[in-house]
Order: sequence, then structure tokens, then C-alpha cells
Amino acid sequence: MKNILVTGCAGFIGFHLCQNLLKKKFTVYGVDNLNNYYPSYFKKKRLNYLQKKKNFVFKKIDISDSKKISRFFELNKFYSVFHLAAEPGVRSSIIFPQKYINPNIVGFFNIIDLARKHKIKKIIYASSSSVYGNSKAFPILENYKKIPESFYAFSKYANEQMAELYSKIYNINFIGLRFFTIFGEWGRPDMLIGKVISACIKNKKFDLNFYGKHKRDFTYIADAITMIDKVCKKNLKNKHSIFNICSGRPISLIKIVNIFKMHFKNIRFKNRKHQTGDVYVTHGSNSILKRIIGPINITPISQSLIQTINWYKSNLNFINK
Repeated sequence: MKNILVTGCAGFIGFHLCQNLLKKKFTVYGVDNLNNYYPSYFKKKRLNYLQKKKNFVFKKIDISDSKKISRFFELNKFYSVFHLAAEPGVRSSIIFPQKYINPNIVGFFNIIDLARKHKIKKIIYASSSSVYGNSKAFPILENYKKIPESFYAFSKYANEQMAELYSKIYNINFIGLRFFTIFGEWGRPDMLIGKVISACIKNKKFDLNFYGKHKRDFTYIADAITMIDKVCKKNLKNKHSIFNICSGRPISLIKIVNIFKMHFKNIRFKNRKHQTGDVYVTHGSNSILKRIIGPINITPISQSLIQTINWYKSNLNFINK
């Protein structure tokens, strides 16, 4: 069976991707530095779950450490690479831009250059809807102008440019995935939905930015994994293809809060003004993706939120730390 490398395996999307690959009986080699951008026990719990599988191998490595990640490639032969490791956070990147150079730019270069050296012909990597900045035209198509408004967004756009060059010069196949506000079970506690659920469970207030007027293209993790799974099976004509991974159904944050009110009577929040780096609206088009993989069944937001809430409630033993 083929060996697949997943960087950022203990992250939210990486964890779900690993689960999907393990079910298909691939041998998955996971790499993660287990940093504490958000509480590390989330990553450790995800990792513990993955390590119960016999066809999962984990190595703690910082991908910006060229010697260690190079040694890992030398010791193992990979058929393809899913590169999801990165330092997240739009607002954090505005405050601490220097923290994003090594993991997001140097780390990305290390991975794709090692793929070149070891003749790995397919890399699937995580980009972000943040590369579009404050677009005024919706829904956003992949060829719309990119105007990054944070260092995080810039780092993702830089990744796309590096991938484009490597695909042309070294004949490597790349698939870039521009993720739009992914949420769901095992989700990041620093994102809105995780913050709201955690605050309600702990009977605390949460901050609601821009008075809840922001609109986000919330995309359920199970739907995102299905999209990735289907597009990766296709023989794409282009050496470097980029796709929006989105529901195409934006909803305002205040509407999300109102849905939560039906499940938590104690919901409390503090309104905050617009925060630097936050885009006002994200609304992606998945029309190009549909042309490649066919119809996309998007889980209704009410259903996916209930499933997410139920997961949080059933895992209070480590969420309440």
C-alpha cells in the first residue's frame, strides 16, 4: 500500500484528512510540531486517536528545520504529500509577522524542494480564502484578484507562487486548496464556533467582532474532506490547479449566534468593533470544483452545527481544561 505524508497531521483539517486516508488503508506518515497556537491538548488528543491505528506513523518535526525534515524524507519513501502544516491566524500575523516566516514560507519551501529531490510527483497543499482580501465581487472565483491583507494571507499566496514555479520548472503536480472557514467535530477552539460553544459550556462571554455583521462561508469539515477526496482522484490537465473549498453559502455571524440560542439559553457575548485584518465577507464559488468532481452535497448549517455541538458536549472531559 502507498505511503502518504501528511504535514500538520494533528491540526484540525490534517486530523480529519488522516482519518480518511487511514480508512482507505493507506499507510499515513504524520508530521507535526505540536505548537501551542491554541491549547495543545486538542492536538495531543487528536494525535492519540490517530496513533491507535496500525497504519499511522508519527514523527514530531518542525518542517522549518531543514535537517530533520530532510532526514525524515531520506528514511521514508512517499508516494504523495498532503501539506497542511502552517502557523495559523490572521490577526496574530499582524501582531507577530516574524512568527510566520519559518513555518509558512521556509517550511513550505523545504517540503516542496524535498519532493523535488525525492521525485515525488504530487503535492496537495493548504492555501486560504484570505488570499482574496476584501473582495467586492461575489461569489469569488479562483481567478479573482488576490490582495492579501495580513502576513498570514501573504504567506499563503507566496506558497501558491512557489508551487506554480515548481510545477513548471520541475514537473511536479500541485493541487492548492483555498479553505473557507472550516468547522466541525474536533474543530479549532480559537475559531468562532469553537469559542461560542466553549463559552456556553463554561458559562462565559465571548467576543463578537464587528457586532456580528461579518459574513463567512462556513464549510463543514466532512464536506471539505469529501471535496478533497474527490478532486485528488481526478487526473487534472493542469500541473498546478487551485480550488476553493467552500459551501458557497455565506451566513452572518449574528445568524450563527441566533442558531446557537436555540441550543444554549445561557449564551452571552460582548460586541467588538471591526478588528484589523478581518475581511468583511467571505463567499466562495465552488463552480470550478463542481465541473471536475460533479455535484457537491453541502450539509445544511443547522445540521452540521448540531453535530458539532453534540461532539463538544460529549468531549467535555478535555475541553473544560
